[in-house]
Amino acid sequence: MAAVSSPLGPFVTKIKGARELLRTLCMDGIRPVFTYKEHLASSYLFADSSFKFLQRSYHISPSGATMENKELPANFLRDKMMVPIAEPPSSVDIEFLHQFFARSSNLVVLTGAGISTESGIPDYRSPNGAYSTGFRPITHQEFVRSARSRRRYWARSYAGWRRFTAAQPGPAHTALASLEKAGRISCLITQNVDRLHHRAGSNPLELHGTVYVVVCIECGFSLSRSSFQDQVKALNPKWAEAIESLDYDSNSDKSFGMKQRPDGDIEINEKFWEEEFNIPSCPQCKGVVKPDVVFFGDNVPQGRADRAVKAAKECDAFLALGSSLMTMSAFRLIRAAHDAGAATAIVNVGTTRADNIVDHKISARLGEILPRLLSVGSLIVPAD
Repeated sequence: MAAVSSPLGPFVTKIKGARELLRTLCMDGIRPVFTYKEHLASSYLFADSSFKFLQRSYHISPSGATMENKELPANFLRDKMMVPIAEPPSSVDIEFLHQFFARSSNLVVLTGAGISTESGIPDYRSPNGAYSTGFRPITHQEFVRSARSRRRYWARSYAGWRRFTAAQPGPAHTALASLEKAGRISCLITQNVDRLHHRAGSNPLELHGTVYVVVCIECGFSLSRSSFQDQVKALNPKWAEAIESLDYDSNSDKSFGMKQRPDGDIEINEKFWEEEFNIPSCPQCKGVVKPDVVFFGDNVPQGRADRAVKAAKECDAFLALGSSLMTMSAFRLIRAAHDAGAATAIVNVGTTRADNIVDHKISARLGEILPRLLSVGSLIVPAD
């Protein structure tokens, strides 16, 4: 193995094999890459030409982001067991993604659950996702026809809301917001309902809606989720107090049989919601209310779907990030872009529905590869 120059000399001698070196550097050794401050500079030069970090200075200042002057711990991703295992991105992967961004003048980016698992929100389809435990999410049809299913959904969702909203945007969210701000992304579409993109400074098209809004399925009246939470608490004061007093371990998810779910709810025993739990009705027409999301079995609203398809058909490059693309609402977008002649690529850990039609696929964690683009060539994000 080629010798490595300072500042990493002593600890490199303890590492055997290029792959182990690469893994260690990406996870522990190159913290300046993941240090969010006003001005960053990294200078790691390796004798082996297959893996180099040249000196770069760059600024990261996405509007709305809250990660300034905070350094991510080295075990940030490894401690999140819901994040699928993946090899660190190679220099070839990083260079390809850099060129993909650099050559596009009308880039559409689609994000899926894989970007939010790195913030502590579980997904459905990854090896460690909710489906692997036998969980099946509520369907639109079940929610509409069954009062018991609605009571179960809202009780669990109320219980999980505080913890769900405590999730913070990850390095990948922040990197995308920076690239948007620099004009490198023309349209950002997300399948996620958690609004972590918004909190990082982006304003994506929310393909599947958001849990931050509650809507009446009969008259269309909508209200904020925070207002709805207050109404639930007012109708069920003793129940709400009991739920909020439960001190469950945020790492184990096992106390009181609770387990966080992808859409913001928590799995809890029936005794907590089966009896004496009341759901607020629509304040306008007394109808049934639901989160403003597209449940399984429902369709994306036509106007929203049309906007997404139009963007996909008119782009010159389409990049899917952290999505298995198993839902037709997502798959049709990358297929439309491919059919229209756009360059297509995927960054995802695991199989996707579009693996056989895209031009290129990278298996990597988004929080490990996207921030690296901010210091590569023409993608360096300029200072304000």
